[in-house]
Amino acid sequence: MATATNDDLKKLLLGGDPAFWERLAVRTREAAEFDELFFLSSLRKKAHKRGVPLPSATPEKLRLALVGGYSLYPLHELLEHFLETQGAPVELFVGDYDNFTSEITDGAGRLHAFRPQVLFFLPSARFGKYPGQLTDPRAAQEAEARRLVQHLLDLCRTAHERMQCEVALANFVLPARHDPGPYRSRTLGSDWNFRKLVNLELGLAAPPYVHICDLEFLANRRGAHGALDDRAWFESKQPGSPAFLVDFSRELAQLILSLRRPPKKVLVLDLDNTLWGGVVADDGLEGIEVGDTSPRGEAFKAFQRYVKSLKDRGVLLAVCSKNDHAKAAEPFEKHPEMVLQLSDFAAFTANWEPKSDNLRRMAAELKLGLDSFVFVDDNPAEVDIVRQFAPEVTAIYLGPDPAEYLATLQDCRLFEPRSITADDLQRTTQYRSEQERQSLLASVTDMDAYLASLAMEGVISEFTALDAPRLSQLINKSNQFNLTTRRRTEAEVLALLGDAAYVTFSMRLKDRFGDHGLISIVIGHKQGTNLEIDTWLMSCRVLKRQVEEEVLNELARLARAQGCTRLIGVYLPTAKNEMVKDHYPRFGFATVSETPPRSEYALDVTNFQPVPTKIKILRRAYEPS
Repeated sequence: MATATNDDLKKLLLGGDPAFWERLAVRTREAAEFDELFFLSSLRKKAHKRGVPLPSATPEKLRLALVGGYSLYPLHELLEHFLETQGAPVELFVGDYDNFTSEITDGAGRLHAFRPQVLFFLPSARFGKYPGQLTDPRAAQEAEARRLVQHLLDLCRTAHERMQCEVALANFVLPARHDPGPYRSRTLGSDWNFRKLVNLELGLAAPPYVHICDLEFLANRRGAHGALDDRAWFESKQPGSPAFLVDFSRELAQLILSLRRPPKKVLVLDLDNTLWGGVVADDGLEGIEVGDTSPRGEAFKAFQRYVKSLKDRGVLLAVCSKNDHAKAAEPFEKHPEMVLQLSDFAAFTANWEPKSDNLRRMAAELKLGLDSFVFVDDNPAEVDIVRQFAPEVTAIYLGPDPAEYLATLQDCRLFEPRSITADDLQRTTQYRSEQERQSLLASVTDMDAYLASLAMEGVISEFTALDAPRLSQLINKSNQFNLTTRRRTEAEVLALLGDAAYVTFSMRLKDRFGDHGLISIVIGHKQGTNLEIDTWLMSCRVLKRQVEEEVLNELARLARAQGCTRLIGVYLPTAKNEMVKDHYPRFGFATVSETPPRSEYALDVTNFQPVPTKIKILRRAYEPS
């Protein structure tokens, strides 16, 4: 899509054309200057006043509060614009200048009445100063850094506990002036070293509900002189230069979006001139460039090394190449300089069919949505074809220079984890084990015998604080087998642990091929003699393995334990969860109401008999290990 000019946007706005919003979003993604973004924000507000129709239903607004030791205008203006143009409108609370301690601790104040879902906390750089002497003992300087870190985290904890919100906390920009010269590196009392130490300790000590907005990194990326603006501080208490405010608000928007939008799951790679230089079918194994014998070969090897690091933190790798399969596999099997091996890939497709078709088949085999895929290629024509015929896939053109491949992938921001769990580290192994299960399934004719042969073992347990990162991760990324698709942050998951009105449990599954990890999450809300199933989601990898039956058995057991006589099942349709629209009727629930977009079903559990399965349950919820 060609970039819209200012005149184009004004015409679309005046004409009330819904295309205005898409063009505005494109311009916003490409804009880098403060004045341009402020202008685009003004057009957005005018479009709302004129009632320009939105292209799709407006999602519920996120309640976002900003507090801190700076003036928060116009930061909040840019932040609101970035979030709304990315499909995440917000209702804003903007705190008073340098009043954050009172606002966070005053339970009867405006902030607490607002009940933010996310609180952004921006402490002033004045906090990041050692109050003693440069020559003080190192132990005293370290103790003061720990005291400051604890003070900031205590404020975050107060906000989290009293308002059940996630907290985004900014760290400190490092100074850009020479004073006290080289001596700065010899003492923790210098602003440079003290702030570095505080920033490091903040990141390492922050609990799961605190998310660091890394201003130190942003200022380093731009250059501290370009990020800081003394005049802006003295005149209007700004946290930085106009250019830095753009970086800052864009980064904060990215962080806030990541709390409810999972990173991409699959990186799909072309081969020739993407993982190595040259065409293996034409140049032969000895003719391709990869390794330390040439600058280009070294660049390809560095790119492979980074790709492997993504796999090591939970991203699935796949190959989609126009190639003969045997030739495509040969470098992985025989070239001594290859970093990536065949065992690193969850899927490997090399044929002469359109890559868009191959990607669709790959998604079906992996039981993942196409919108979780990222495809990279050095050929712009192939990238364009994927964008046209598989638009759900994010397709990235790497360009002609392999020296830039690594940076392009690092800066795409599509694979940034909020947390890394043990399950993430085993993801490729889990998918390769699934391929073995499917091979066995293809060879049998008796489904009961097949299920019995898997030797499945399940563990059902109530939610724990330890599992909260993984629980939130699944809640926010599961789409297909998800009856209500209600999203929850880690803070909201943790809030359920002590709430007597809710029952919560998860299920893990393993079999003779390997460990599936945590594969199902259930949240029930007690309402009188009913237990309403607020959330029921599962990994599609374990469909038709009788996990659904075991979850229902547990739900019925817990409902009776809570004194409930009925399970209430709710189905809220989305663009992706049609596969479960008949889930409750299939398990014997009677229809109570079907009023779009909500369908409600009920099951009497008074005389419910557990459904027999081939899964051996090792432990149930609320029972000790």
